[in-house]
Amino acid sequence: MTAGARDLVLDVRDLETNYYTQDGVVKAVRKVSLEIERGHRVGVVGESGSGKSALALSIIGLIEPPGRVVGGSVFLNGRDIAKFSDRQLQQVRGRTISLVFQDPMTALDPVKTIGAQIAEAILRHRPIGKRAARRNAVALLRDVEVPHADRRLDDYPHQYSGGMRQRVLIAIALANEPDLVIADEPTTALDVTTQAQVLDVLDGLVTERKMAVMLITHNLGVVADFCDRVFVMYAGRLVERAHADDLFARQAHPYSEALLHSVPRPDRLQRGPLPTIPGFPPSLVHLPPGCPFEPRCPVGHGLEVCRTQVPLPVAVGDPVDPVVAECHFAEERWSGVVPSPASRGGT
Repeated sequence: MTAGARDLVLDVRDLETNYYTQDGVVKAVRKVSLEIERGHRVGVVGESGSGKSALALSIIGLIEPPGRVVGGSVFLNGRDIAKFSDRQLQQVRGRTISLVFQDPMTALDPVKTIGAQIAEAILRHRPIGKRAARRNAVALLRDVEVPHADRRLDDYPHQYSGGMRQRVLIAIALANEPDLVIADEPTTALDVTTQAQVLDVLDGLVTERKMAVMLITHNLGVVADFCDRVFVMYAGRLVERAHADDLFARQAHPYSEALLHSVPRPDRLQRGPLPTIPGFPPSLVHLPPGCPFEPRCPVGHGLEVCRTQVPLPVAVGDPVDPVVAECHFAEERWSGVVPSPASRGGT
């Protein structure tokens, strides 16, 4: 992949991350490639254990033992930060790329004031004094709509609600005006109203600052409201990538369809139990030889091609901005033709 005329903030190529455990090698991220343009909002969705958080930590260089990034490149504004030393990464993290951690209730230091924690993020990367850092901290709290920011600066995390703590984490991530913010499940612990408020804050900051956001979530409702593009992750791979409108209109991969059907909707609840995806995700230590979704798939279950051959990426739809899915029957599914067992090479 090359940037060409596109303004790419992030260009990930064939990224691989393994965890070395007593049970074997966990292949958490398996040759993942993706691109994010400046000013775009990208969602990464999938079940727990699909590799979303491992992907985020791999990109930003925060994988800890027994994990290790074992292959691939991560180009941030054209520089391959996967080859950076720890010291070089420390200069990039928090300045050019930032991470909003998953749990707002535990991510902040309980013995430091909110102002001290925001100022620390600023002083780490900017040659300004403590007073200027404090003024910037107040401005950041106002940007993320914390009421009475100047008076709340010297409060401790326990004096903030969950939603306010999440806003503080976003403020810390934005402290040095990064080009890319990775938000790992930023709304999971929040009620629906607070979720909407946090997303509105992020949306306004993306528009104002032209930064890019990579939103990692299992909440497809959040993705529908916020994201321009969607990457669907399963068993350490991106099995479908599409513009958000395309993905929600129709799905080229049966896993994407299963995820969408599992979303609670009032009209479906009146018809009976909420649909679920049968079975369990595969072991990332002992991956099947074919498509990893085959045992749970309503289309390919039991078919020899799906059991024995790993599907290659297939581009369907708009040739300029195609949907790409790793499914043997992506073209048939996109065209609306459900192949018969005979045409699929049934058992």
